[in-house]
Amino acid sequence: MKTYFLEDRYATSPDAPVSLLNRILGGWRWAFYAQYVVEVFRARKLAVRRLYDDSAWAESSFSVLRTIERNRGRFEITGIDHVRSAAGQGPLIFISNHMSTLETQVLPVLIAPFMPVTFVVKERLATSPVFGPIMRSRDPITVGRKNPREDLEAVLRGGVERLQRGVSIIIFPQSTRSPVFNPEAFNTLGIKLASKAGVPVMPIAVKTDFWGDEGLFRGFGPIRPERTIHIEFGGLIKVPGRGKDQHLEIVEFIESRLGRWGTHDREARGATQHHMSA
Repeated sequence: MKTYFLEDRYATSPDAPVSLLNRILGGWRWAFYAQYVVEVFRARKLAVRRLYDDSAWAESSFSVLRTIERNRGRFEITGIDHVRSAAGQGPLIFISNHMSTLETQVLPVLIAPFMPVTFVVKERLATSPVFGPIMRSRDPITVGRKNPREDLEAVLRGGVERLQRGVSIIIFPQSTRSPVFNPEAFNTLGIKLASKAGVPVMPIAVKTDFWGDEGLFRGFGPIRPERTIHIEFGGLIKVPGRGKDQHLEIVEFIESRLGRWGTHDREARGATQHHMSA
């Protein structure tokens, strides 16, 4: 499979082109969403025809990343070498905070070129008319988000089965997407699965509030180009016993990065405003 990122870090070029539609519409959110929907239906068409394999998934994920950049989104991604070095060592569980739709669209191109991977997703996403065929082609683990005990059983049963087949898993322990990280709402589902399956975990911290969730249509909120998109992969963590200390380590990893990026974005916004007024 094609590898899209050859170095540990990736940052969007300051000279990245902006789409004509974005320029014409003055950065209006629907300039981005119109282009994004085209990518979604292209992927859906392949999925319906049973042609949406891992390579196609990575390619469409990369197309979404480029679409974001063409609509003034700016990425700063680090820790790709952690994913690269984990390839060939067996499956693992990626545990991430969940801020917006963006990470579900972009993480595949950062992981799938190195190893087979799937998501734990809400059942309604896998059965939706538009995204359903795409998601089902990825053989996800589905949860209802209504009964925690049933969700735990589904994740443990389905997760162990996929990990035994060599498929890694991306899990968002928060019950829903949120621009604010609340450690108390960050459950131990991923850690429990890792402990049961005997596999390591890799933390991911994301700051993706470029892509707003609020508004009339959830997932199609404001687009905020002044907010840099941050994604960072941490190193592999083994999970002995119940993994209480490892869960705290992941929480601390995410909190520390979010704290750092908040300051960074304030500085970046100030620099951008200075540049525009010069």
